[in-house]
Amino acid sequence: MSRFTLLLGGDLTRTPALDAEIADSRIIAADSGMRHAALLDVKPELWVGDFDSVPDGFEDAYADVARRTFPSEKDKTDGEIAIAAALEAGATSLLLAGAFGGERADHMFLHFAQALQLSERGIAAKLTSGHQEGVPLVPGRRHSFAYADGTLFSILGFSELSGLTVEGAKWPLDAVEVPFGSSLTLSNVVKGDLSITLKKGRALFMAHLLHDGER
Repeated sequence: MSRFTLLLGGDLTRTPALDAEIADSRIIAADSGMRHAALLDVKPELWVGDFDSVPDGFEDAYADVARRTFPSEKDKTDGEIAIAAALEAGATSLLLAGAFGGERADHMFLHFAQALQLSERGIAAKLTSGHQEGVPLVPGRRHSFAYADGTLFSILGFSELSGLTVEGAKWPLDAVEVPFGSSLTLSNVVKGDLSITLKKGRALFMAHLLHDGER
């Protein structure tokens, strides 16, 4: 498996769990996502974007990193360009670091949609801010998670959900139907060995992590 970490422009907190996630992965920065490189003590192999939101001094500090520059008036976001570059380089698994928060809620939504689209193409994708993690729920697959008891989680539905089963939670579900726009699957809590199975639909699992071991 060829694993890539993409540094995006949203929020990011360094934790031991995040360090373990990015270990031995190849790294690409998207525009202002380069600011996370110093936080994580990593050096990307590639920096892509239109460079319209790069903090002062960063272009000089990372002058030795290969770049692909795009016009500001383009039909793709810098994050989407970074994803394409990783796939071109043979990525089979992507960690989207900095996918949550930030100044642009529209970009965060797009990151969610891109993760779902990648999963439908058979490419593993995970979103993280260090404090939050998101994983697409692939229909027909039983997803198991090793989160501590008490961890808050939600399932975000991007369509009607059919046959949703949640085990190892304070509020379990057994093959339920969830209408699009329902809040039924928000704010659950891990209680045991968490597993989730979805028969049909598009959904993203999202965990709110306990804030231990921050750096």
